[in-house]
Amino acid sequence: MKALEFEARINPDNTLPIPPSVLAEVPTGQTVKILMLVPDSTEDAEWEEMASGEFLRGYAESDAIYDRLSGR
Repeated sequence: MKALEFEARINPDNTLPIPPSVLAEVPTGQTVKILMLVPDSTEDAEWEEMASGEFLRGYAESDAIYDRLSGR
């Protein structure tokens, strides 16, 4: 089974828009399984705060040299 991932907002009429690029991957009339991941605002905020703190804790002033690289 192939997974296709996209983000969408549920419309006021309770429909879910599917991007054309995703629809192009699925033959018309094909049965699909839908998995909706809905954020738990409390849990997500805690994870984001922890991840941000851990990321910045690993940053040393000596790493600033990489910020000046041109990317070439």
